[in-house]
Amino acid sequence: MFSIYILTYNEELDIAACIESAMLSDDIIVVDSCSSDRTVEIASRYPIRVIQHAFESHGRQRTWMLESIPPKHEWVYILEADERMTPELFAECEEASQSPDYIGYYVAERVMFMNRWIRYSTQYPRYQMRLFRHGKVWFTDYGHTEREVCEGATSFLKETYPHYTCSKGLSRWIDKHNRYSTDEAQETLYQLEEGKVNWQDLFFGKSEVEKRRALKDLSLRLPARPLLRFVYMYFFLGGCLDGRAGIAWCTLQAFYEYLILLKVWEMKYLPKPNLDATVILAQESTQQLQCEDSETTQADAA
Repeated sequence: MFSIYILTYNEELDIAACIESAMLSDDIIVVDSCSSDRTVEIASRYPIRVIQHAFESHGRQRTWMLESIPPKHEWVYILEADERMTPELFAECEEASQSPDYIGYYVAERVMFMNRWIRYSTQYPRYQMRLFRHGKVWFTDYGHTEREVCEGATSFLKETYPHYTCSKGLSRWIDKHNRYSTDEAQETLYQLEEGKVNWQDLFFGKSEVEKRRALKDLSLRLPARPLLRFVYMYFFLGGCLDGRAGIAWCTLQAFYEYLILLKVWEMKYLPKPNLDATVILAQESTQQLQCEDSETTQADAA
């Protein structure tokens, strides 16, 4: 058996189905980033642990979670609300966690969009570190997301998990990627100034993860990135075989790339807005107090 962490923020539409898919485990922990909808209310109906913590970044939230919320089992799996655990994946995770040879395993996602698996234009299989021995894997920030730091050998699982990327509607997808593009623009500027392309990993990387990360570092330095991304995904990866959903997906990804470039230009050439620091601090304090109140309530209830 292994524990399952579920990360949430305003996931009232997805959280029930996600938790029910994970109920194969006897230790489920929902880590909520102070949702303003019914996420916590719905999650609290299940026999699981629900903890709230103010969101700082994807990497920091995962690190705080692993350091502050001890799991029941030695092995843990990280699940997000718009993803699902499957019986086949759960069984393979149970078997893999018995091996003394590895401290963690990468799992590939199946992107579900417009009621269809986007098989080709998503670089399938794209792997994420999801199953690992507690205390042996940590996370750092990279762009809008995170990258893992592993203290030992890792491997890959064969089973995959469905990822419903647009389950809450296109407007929510656009809002989310508008936020993501800001972090990606900051990371782009940093990589252009301080980073470099790992050509060895790009051509001779030992895994899909190494090759994909080297390819991303290269893509940051290419001209006409939005157009190149569409051509690469739609024609070279075979997005045209994903049908109507495929062309929509590739178009959205090209739009996302263009939004990142616009924000890179904005950060380089436009003066930063002179925001009232007092207002910002007040907003952060309010969010922190809301989380502290929720944590106090949870402690009293326990």
